[in-house]
Amino acid sequence: MKIREAVLTPVAFADAPLLNAMGVHEPFALRSVLQLVCEDGVVGLGESYGDSGFLDQARKVVPLLAGHDVFDLPGLRRKVAEALGGAVFVDEHGLTGGFSSGKTIASVYSLFEVAMLDAQGHALGRPVADLLGGKARDEVEFSAYLFYKFGGHLGAEHDAWGEVTTPEALVGEAKRMIDEYGFTAIKLKAGVFEPAQEVEGIRALADAFPGHPLRIDPNGAWRVETAKKVARDLDGVLEYLEDPTPGIEGMAEVAKHASMPLATNMCVIRFDDVEPAFRQRAVGIVLSDHHFWGGLRDTQALSVLCRTFDVGLSMHSNSHLGISLAAMVHVAAATPHLSYACDTHWPWKTEDVVVPGALVFRDGKVAVPQGPGLGVELDPDALARLHEQYVRCGQTKRDDVTYMRRFTGTFDPNTARW
Repeated sequence: MKIREAVLTPVAFADAPLLNAMGVHEPFALRSVLQLVCEDGVVGLGESYGDSGFLDQARKVVPLLAGHDVFDLPGLRRKVAEALGGAVFVDEHGLTGGFSSGKTIASVYSLFEVAMLDAQGHALGRPVADLLGGKARDEVEFSAYLFYKFGGHLGAEHDAWGEVTTPEALVGEAKRMIDEYGFTAIKLKAGVFEPAQEVEGIRALADAFPGHPLRIDPNGAWRVETAKKVARDLDGVLEYLEDPTPGIEGMAEVAKHASMPLATNMCVIRFDDVEPAFRQRAVGIVLSDHHFWGGLRDTQALSVLCRTFDVGLSMHSNSHLGISLAAMVHVAAATPHLSYACDTHWPWKTEDVVVPGALVFRDGKVAVPQGPGLGVELDPDALARLHEQYVRCGQTKRDDVTYMRRFTGTFDPNTARW
């Protein structure tokens, strides 16, 4: 089945002023939506980053796909590598680890691989999970993703979530998410305030939601000694501690002293990182992300490595729409070695490009869509609306640092600050 044309559309959707170690989210999150239109009318969908740097690289591949067989994934990988050469895409927010030409190729390949798998599924009348070997589970568990946040964007009224900067407000945010989505695990994005304040927030959550697994992620904002102290302070409280300090060596030093496993989506971000990290026992859990690990099948390859070395596996997320969530659900369902509830930014999203109904959270889980391919349908009117929003908003990249400086006057990213 040949591809007739590839259509790549950048979109912008409303985002909340969520705080992190690099600053604060801007009013809109950017994504790219791919449609692979095949000769027999099948359309395969993909979704990934919407920053101009990523779009520049993905657009190099688009004109090469006419006439390409959607079942030829090795051929796709060769075309992506040849089109990109040694190009490097650097995300401005810096929350997903280092950058390299290999990671750039893997990221761009992933966008097209997902769309080709979706097209394959439609052609065969089978879900993507079946193409990945079949379901190991019918539902995929996700965690509540808590953020400290400002009450509203610059010049705007407070949003429905309001300001969240205290332990009490964190508990209120968690209660709303749990009531609406049924999450049983809870993750806190940290690296925003002094570590002692964030430890207090975790303790408040532990008191309010006994039995709920808790995680905290400061995105490498702490020094090694600080991370060791937080690990001691939260002994018996955390399910895992995520990226407390930068780099494999720093993580390895913290891991020697922490009672809970360390998780990462920042220091193990490509296959080249696996050997040094596992050899030094720097991480106990890898948070995979098909958007930069090279797609769904490479995510499954990573799971085999993790299982072999007795390392846990879960999934990282960023501000995503329904196509990406569907892809996450399919690969998670088809990956037996999935040890922990996955991340999702879904509760913060108020707009989408897919027709509602295929992806529903019940008891913190999403059932694998039953339709062919990814099991989601593109809403062309919504796609047009969010593309127009992209054109109007003027954002071309994610820049949490500069936006934070508009709130505070001066701000330095908090990497290894405390």
